[in-house]
Amino acid sequence: MGAFSWSFIFFFFFGFLLLRGSLIAAQDNARQPPRGWNSYDSFSWIISEEEFLQNAEIVSKKLLPYGYQYVVVDFLWYRKKGPGAYTDSSGDDVIDEWGRPIPDPGRWPSASDAKGFMNIAQKVHEMGLKFGIHVMRGISAQAVNASTPILDTQTGQAYMESGRKWTAKDIGMTERACAWMPHGFMSVNTESGAGKAFLRSLYQQYAEWGVDFVKHDCIFGDDLDVKEISIVSEALKELDRPVIYSLSPGTSAAPGMAKEVAKFVNMYRVTADDWDRWEDVESHFNVARDFAASNLIGANGLKGKSWPDLDMLPLGWLTDPSVNEGPHRTCRLNPDEQKTQMTLWSIAKSPLMFGGDLTHIDQSTLSLITHPILLEINSFSTNNKEFPYIRASKGIGRSNCIFTNKWGNFKNATMSDETELAVTSCKEHHAKGWSLKMSDQKLDQVCWRESLGKNNRKPFCLYKQRSYLAVDESLIQKKQYEGKFHLVAMDKLKYCLDASTNRKFSLHKYRTNFLSPCRWDVKQSWDLNANGTLVSSYSGLCASVKTVKGNANVGGVRSWVATGRKGEVYLSFFNLNAASTVISANIADLAKSVPSDYVRKDTCKCTEVWSAKDLGTIKQLSMEVAGHGCALFVLNCQ
Repeated sequence: MGAFSWSFIFFFFFGFLLLRGSLIAAQDNARQPPRGWNSYDSFSWIISEEEFLQNAEIVSKKLLPYGYQYVVVDFLWYRKKGPGAYTDSSGDDVIDEWGRPIPDPGRWPSASDAKGFMNIAQKVHEMGLKFGIHVMRGISAQAVNASTPILDTQTGQAYMESGRKWTAKDIGMTERACAWMPHGFMSVNTESGAGKAFLRSLYQQYAEWGVDFVKHDCIFGDDLDVKEISIVSEALKELDRPVIYSLSPGTSAAPGMAKEVAKFVNMYRVTADDWDRWEDVESHFNVARDFAASNLIGANGLKGKSWPDLDMLPLGWLTDPSVNEGPHRTCRLNPDEQKTQMTLWSIAKSPLMFGGDLTHIDQSTLSLITHPILLEINSFSTNNKEFPYIRASKGIGRSNCIFTNKWGNFKNATMSDETELAVTSCKEHHAKGWSLKMSDQKLDQVCWRESLGKNNRKPFCLYKQRSYLAVDESLIQKKQYEGKFHLVAMDKLKYCLDASTNRKFSLHKYRTNFLSPCRWDVKQSWDLNANGTLVSSYSGLCASVKTVKGNANVGGVRSWVATGRKGEVYLSFFNLNAASTVISANIADLAKSVPSDYVRKDTCKCTEVWSAKDLGTIKQLSMEVAGHGCALFVLNCQ
């Protein structure tokens, strides 16, 4: 064979290896749940450059060895810190000539002279870390009010289309303002070339600054905007460097809507803001269970994987939500509650983003968030799910009242049905149940077709009314809202069904957080489709009504199971009761939840992590768990 042929084969093979390596690298985004630090829980929105870099330095020294690599500036880094400035104030932001937010030089001195976050990102990278920022959906109201031109990143000039120069006012959708920051940001018209050009200009600028992580807010849950998410995802995919794409806040998030966006992102919030209150921690158990059961943990994502996000860890030295001050108090969760939170986040494989001020971190908090077994579970465990085969005895030496899960019979347990209204993906089967009928008052009604609850109550109905949008002069040309309507509660004629709710609602009576005062607002505009879906004009999500049978937390206990990379099985017990509770499980039941390779016999060698007890070889596992506390077992059943 000639020299040319050998050279050709060599370079072909070498090129193949390079291409294979680049393809593997391209699919390596968030291979494990991302881990890092976020400024919100400790500094709200007022963090300064000096405070941020101080925390980043500690992350580099104390947390980076444990995989905490992202340091993220949370919201409003572009807002001037002055009298009257707060979360939803208007006119206080710093924007460039193209209507894009830039860091407030008063708090970020190195951002002056159009440098943005370049200097900050460079310093962060020199520490061995990766730099992240929080951004809002769409465009700022300040840019829309100023009619700033839109940058065409391909020409470097103002965006031109149809022979004219487009501005922020042309693409800002004032009727789709962010539900929790209505004076700050609104959606852009993603059907227009100008809207897409604006979004591309935003994310190209972030990449030029050196941003490695983007937390995109007011875009998921009941604010879902799949179109903008897909456009941003495509813009990030085209970059020559990896960027983690995170969605927030996730209020009213459900597995159905997550399935629509998981492939575009790397992590997405599935809850409202989590703070250091036990009720916040407790509320995550049902959510984590549902997303695990839907096989969304570690699903395919943007250039890698995607992860349901249970929110930041509000531990250590903190501030309070929506305030204009930095950290001033310690975490209100007791040590058992903190262990419960960290254990659930780890075994549910949630991203771990610490929120406390690291300049005041104590040894117990540091030891908790760097616990080697928890981090091993968080990064490398598989088959993570809720384990339903447990029993709970309410106190040693008390009555022998035994509770079991849904797989057994309830004894001495209080049962109650709850009927809920929620927003969900229109692709979900349970979103199809609405129909139109005439009422006694000769008004059209939109009703859920099924009776509610075990007492066979009448179907839930609201009264159809011509949309307030139709009479607003500024929206006459907006054809997309023609034929839409409002839904009114007959006994509260001034209240309409609102899609921008912050929680699920009980329907046994009307409440103002379920029905808000009727007004011109696209969040109250609905459309009934022939397939039985009731679609929100605001988010494109559907309203659904469901009856939750019984109490999902009978006995006040939960359990999760996962498998390790060395053949071990991890089993956690969680006691959601205030009083200590004995929780038990049979080893034989493990085989019902994990692959048989992990459980080859009905006995296991067992150790408990928090007590460091060696429990020996056991057939049944039983332990008294403190109120709001947990136990974590490492089992070898091979």
